[in-house]
Amino acid sequence: MLALAAATASAQPTPVFRAGLDLVNVTITVRDGKGGLVGDLTADDFVVREDGRPQKVEIFAPAGRPEERQELALNLGMLFDTSESMRKDLKLSQESAIRFLDAIPRARDLLLIFFDRDIRISRYNSENQQGIFGRILEAKGEGFTALYDAIAVYVSRIAETPGRKVLVIFTDGDDTTSQVPPHEVQRLVRSTEVTIYPVAFPGAHRSSSADALRARSFLFSLAEASGGRVFQPAASRELAGIYQSILDELGTQYVLGYVSDNPKHDGKFHRITVELKRPGLKVRHRPGYEAPKDEPPKPPKKK
Repeated sequence: MLALAAATASAQPTPVFRAGLDLVNVTITVRDGKGGLVGDLTADDFVVREDGRPQKVEIFAPAGRPEERQELALNLGMLFDTSESMRKDLKLSQESAIRFLDAIPRARDLLLIFFDRDIRISRYNSENQQGIFGRILEAKGEGFTALYDAIAVYVSRIAETPGRKVLVIFTDGDDTTSQVPPHEVQRLVRSTEVTIYPVAFPGAHRSSSADALRARSFLFSLAEASGGRVFQPAASRELAGIYQSILDELGTQYVLGYVSDNPKHDGKFHRITVELKRPGLKVRHRPGYEAPKDEPPKPPKKK
């Protein structure tokens, strides 16, 4: 029934989310000049601005002890492309997903989505994540690809959940049948706090064709809009390094929360910049968020 509901959702009009953006959370990754992760900063090291205006930080949560902070509890999403274009890479993709799940600490909430033409959802909490490996290994590459719809369904499921929302997408970036257009997917990503890590496979487009470039560009745009990174494995030997890179980031990230000094629900994009007082460091985070938009009041009914 859940799978049927997800498939039906992909054929419906694009959902509208009220993200509750009175409190804006920003997940931040910090690296030094040599690319090493920096995990020893304090709240006083950060300056947060929205549209150029300084904001008062209300929440500061370093990732060192996630079990003590609700803001750092991990809500993990995995989107697994099982379409025809991934047939040649399916074994490597399955190996990627299983090794990643085996390496990452158990999530408080795990949302596993398989997608081709249809979208199939499995949701697990921290106590019932057995059986996931079997489901992944049973996947077969066939049918069209509804990548954009799958991302929209995922965002609709996690938009209001607390904690760090991390999405790992195993795909070639191709889409052939979605109802939701790519620009709307971008808007949805900007409206929530998810950090996206696409693991991009060559898929059916193994040359520098226009389709391949378009698919890859979309995945990079998702990562940039959410403060994540794209990984492009060419062989299974590269997978361990990819998992470790993601795990290292998750273990050293910071979550900053502030109440915006602009309370308007105007539907506009608000740019976020994070500066560090300690010199020589680089930050990565989502560039901003799209505020919800209040609907105009309806005129009173005539008697």
